[in-house]
Amino acid sequence: MEGLTRLSVNINKLATLRNARGGNNPDVLGWAVDIQRFGAQGITIHPRPDERHIRRSDARALRALVTTEYNIEGYPSADFIQLVLEVKPEQVTLVPDPPGVLTSNAGWDARGRKVELREIIHRFRAAGIRASLFMECDPEQIAHAADTGADRIELYTEPYAAGYRNGREQAVAPFVAAAQRAQELSLGVNAGHDLSLENLAYFVRQVPHVLEVSIGHALICDALTFGMENTVALYLRELR
Repeated sequence: MEGLTRLSVNINKLATLRNARGGNNPDVLGWAVDIQRFGAQGITIHPRPDERHIRRSDARALRALVTTEYNIEGYPSADFIQLVLEVKPEQVTLVPDPPGVLTSNAGWDARGRKVELREIIHRFRAAGIRASLFMECDPEQIAHAADTGADRIELYTEPYAAGYRNGREQAVAPFVAAAQRAQELSLGVNAGHDLSLENLAYFVRQVPHVLEVSIGHALICDALTFGMENTVALYLRELR
């Protein structure tokens, strides 16, 4: 349905489980195919330097299997940039994580790193790859993100998820303002980090113009209870 927020499933946790035992169980590539068949509109991966979950070989192999939208997240080190330019996903999401962090936990300082980001984004866009920046809700920083030439921002939603139970109206308010500011600047809006079946529907009802959510940890955990096909359907229902 036109106008609905799209669901991109981050499959890193499936790769974590595979790597814990070795071999190919679960089959990460096979699950990517199935998750799309179950209705997800995208597949997200976040390869890290130590390959503790998604491997570079996975990133390359997935290119032939992702028929929806392929989104590769990561810190723009030289080897990451080279990988993305080789694989040519539909979207690259740049995150400011230094090597070794457990998970993404902050947005870009787009003002302080604008020159660097502008050069990197120009390379991706010249290759036909849409570029998104992982950002917090600061409207000034969002304006600087627009100056980098990015196509979109991905709002870092962990603060919303953390505050949801104690006052969802207050928790979502900065994201409403951030999305409105992005729209004024002709930036598309994605969102991700700790979105779940509990808090997703309210977020997309309140925050305007959200094109895509990227969800991994909560969705894979829910799949242990409900099964993957049912879980993808449950998340899609929340987005409707």
